[in-house]
Amino acid sequence: MSSISSLVQNEVEENTLGVVASGQRKARSPLKLPGFASSRIIDENAGSLGTAFLGFGAMIVCVIIAVFSLGKFTVQWELYSAPAAEVVAWLLYAVLLVSVLVVIRRNDDRLSDGMFIGYALGLLLVVALDLGAVWPLHDVSGTSTASIAAGVGVLALVGVRPLRQVLGTAVVFGALLLIADLLDGNVRADSLSATLAMLSQAVLPAVIGCFIVRSFRRMVTLELDRVLVQSTVSAPRYAVGMLASEELARLDLAAEQLLEGVSSGRTPLPLDAKVAQTAASLATELRLHLIEGRRETWLYHAVSESELLGPAVTLSDPHSLAGLLDPRQRDGLLSAIWLLVSESGVKVVGADRTARVTLGPSDRDPNSGAVRKLIVPIVIETSGVARNRVDPGAWDAIRKVGKHADSVLDGSLRLEIECIVDSPSDS
Repeated sequence: MSSISSLVQNEVEENTLGVVASGQRKARSPLKLPGFASSRIIDENAGSLGTAFLGFGAMIVCVIIAVFSLGKFTVQWELYSAPAAEVVAWLLYAVLLVSVLVVIRRNDDRLSDGMFIGYALGLLLVVALDLGAVWPLHDVSGTSTASIAAGVGVLALVGVRPLRQVLGTAVVFGALLLIADLLDGNVRADSLSATLAMLSQAVLPAVIGCFIVRSFRRMVTLELDRVLVQSTVSAPRYAVGMLASEELARLDLAAEQLLEGVSSGRTPLPLDAKVAQTAASLATELRLHLIEGRRETWLYHAVSESELLGPAVTLSDPHSLAGLLDPRQRDGLLSAIWLLVSESGVKVVGADRTARVTLGPSDRDPNSGAVRKLIVPIVIETSGVARNRVDPGAWDAIRKVGKHADSVLDGSLRLEIECIVDSPSDS
C-alpha cells in the first residue's frame, strides 16, 4: 500500500491546468512548432508522424546521387595515381549507409546520439579518404566523388534526428569541401562553376530535405492541435478539459485502489498518517476538479489546451457566456479565432499574431418575440492581423456566429459580433 500511496501523491501534486495543490500556477511554455527545435507533440529523434516515409525517400535520394558519383569515379579511374584510397572511401560509405538504414529500421525509426556521432565521424573519414585520393590532381571540385556522396549521406537522417543537427552536419561537410577546393592550388575564375556545382550537390539535398520535413511536421502538428481543440465544440456549457478527463481517470483509479485496500483489510484502520494524507490529497484534487468543471467553459479549455491558441489568445468571459452558444456558433467562433492567429496569411510587419476575445455583458433581444433570446456581444481585438490579409474562410466562420462589424485599429483588425443565443432561464 505504501507504493500505491507514493504513486498517488506523485500524481496529485498538480491538477490538469497546471495548478499545484498549494495554489501556485506553472508558467505556460510558449508555442514550439516544428522547426529547428523540438516540439511537445513530435519526438525529433524518431520517425514520428509519417516522417519515417520521408526518411525512406531521402535514403533513395542518397542512393541515386551516390550511384551518379560512383559512375563519375569509374569514368575518371585513369586519372588517379593511387585509386585504392578512393575505393576504400566508397566501400566505407556503402557500409555506413546500409548500417544506418538497418539500425533505423530495427530501432523503430530511431537513431541514438551515439549512433549519430559514429555515422557522422564515418562520413568524415570518407571525406578524408576521398580528398587524399584526389589531392595530387589539384582539382577537388572536378574530381571529388565520395565526398559529395558523404555530404548527401546526411540526408538519410532527416527523419530521425533534429533538423538543426542534420543541417549543421551538412554545412560542416560543405565547409570542408570549400576549404579543400581553395587550398588545392587550382583557384581560377573558370573553376567557380565547378566549385558551386560541387557544393550544391553536397549540401543542397540536406537543406531541401530539412525544409520539407520541417514544413510537413508543422502542418501535421497544427492539424493535430486543431482536431484536438475542435472536440470541445460539443462539450456541455461547463465541463472539464481533455487533459482533465485523463487526470480524473488516474485519480479515480488511485481512489479505487485506496478504498479496495481498506475494504479487503490490507490497509488497517485507523489509517496511518501517510495514507491519511494521501486520501486527503485525493479528496482535495477531486473537489478542485468539480469546482473547475462548474466555472470553465468549452472555449476556455479550447484556448488553454491548444499549443497555438494558448500563447496567442487572451480570453475574457467572466459570466461564462461562451457556454450558451450552440454547436454551429461554437464551431464558427473557434474557427475564426484559429484562422485569425494562425500564420496562413501575412501578418503586419514586426508584429506577432495575437487576439483578445471578450464576451458580454449579455442583453435581451427585443425582436425575439415569445421565445426570449439573449444577445451576447463578442469583441475580437487582434494584433498583427491586417484586414486585407485575413483568410477568406474566417469571414464565413464569423457569419456562423452572428452579425458582425469590422474596423481597423492601429493597422490590425477589430471585430464586433452580435451573437443571439437561447436564454438559459427559458430552456
